[in-house]
Formats: sequence, C-alpha cells, structure tokens
Amino acid sequence: MSVVFVAASKLPTPFAEFTMHGFLDEATGKEHVVLSLGDVGDGQPVLGRVHSECLTGDALFSLRCDCGFQLEAALRAIADEGRGVLLYLRQEGRGIGLLNKIRAYELQDGGADTVEANERLGFPADMREYGICLPMLAHLGIRELKLMTNNPRKVKALEGFGIPVTERKPLKTGLNPHNRKYLATKAGKLGHMLGSLHQDEVEQP
Repeated sequence: MSVVFVAASKLPTPFAEFTMHGFLDEATGKEHVVLSLGDVGDGQPVLGRVHSECLTGDALFSLRCDCGFQLEAALRAIADEGRGVLLYLRQEGRGIGLLNKIRAYELQDGGADTVEANERLGFPADMREYGICLPMLAHLGIRELKLMTNNPRKVKALEGFGIPVTERKPLKTGLNPHNRKYLATKAGKLGHMLGSLHQDEVEQP
C-alpha cells in the first residue's frame, strides 16, 4: 500500500483537542487526515468514523446532504467517549471529484437523483475505495472498530480488508427539506440504513 505517514500535530476543536495525523497516498498524490483522541492503540475496539470529504457539506454548510451533520456528530461522539478516531478521506462526491460533483448537482437540479446523476456523467454510483484505511489504522495500532455509519457497504469493505467491525453505530442526523430526496435515494438505491421514513419516500410515486 502506498499510503505513508507524514506528520502529526495537536488540533484543538470546539469538541476536544485531537491529534491530527497526516498521510500521503503516493500513488494518487491525495492527502488524507486522521483525527485521534485518547489511547486508540490499546487493542480494544475503537469508536470510529470513516468520513469521505464533502467540501460543500463539511465546510460550506450545504443542506443538500447530511455529510457536515454527520462529521460534527461523529466528532462530538468521540469527544464524549474520550477516545476514538475519525479518518477523513479525500474522496469528494463519492469519488468523482468536486467539479464532477457540481455537474452532478446541476443534473439533480433538473430532477435526477444522486445515483442517476453520477451514472449520466459516466460514473458508478459510488467509487470510494477503503483499502487506503488499512495503513492509517495500522499506524495508530487500531485493530477493531465500533463504526459510526449508516452504510453497510462501508462495514463490508472494512471487514473485507481485515478490519473487524465489532459494532455499527448509526448516524441519523441532518434531515431537512433540501436533502429528503437525497437521503431517500441513499436508503432505496444504495442500501443505507436510514429507517422506514426514507424507504417509504422512495416507494412513493
């Protein structure tokens, strides 16, 4: 694996003072970050979140998705527990990149859902790759995760790479009038475990 550790520093936030670990994927040139809190290398399962970059939601407060809300909820949960890890992966737009994500948004403005928009642009619904997590987790001595996610594919992918997920913790947050269709599509077409509300919406004519 081409992902290598570069440096670490303190990162004070409104939630806690994390340690920020920087990693470089030498194969792609992408830079990834891990935030850790407490002793995560003691061999016990670690509360964790694998979060893919979403500039619009994480930094620009977009209401079109639930990403920024999930990021904040995950950091709060780790702070409350006093121990945990958040992997921030540079895989914008489920892997299609920022400009293609804006193109996808344009198609969504015309009525396409998030899956249809990606497919019209010639991309799969989800291009994210989770093998890059392995060297980051190994560097921190993390062997098992209590994973905060609604995405069963993420659990399956990590376990397929040899990272046991001892528990899945849902992150249901951020529902608003602007992302109802987006969340319904994630539930109906991508299998995200978001509850009956969104599944019912998918089934409506």
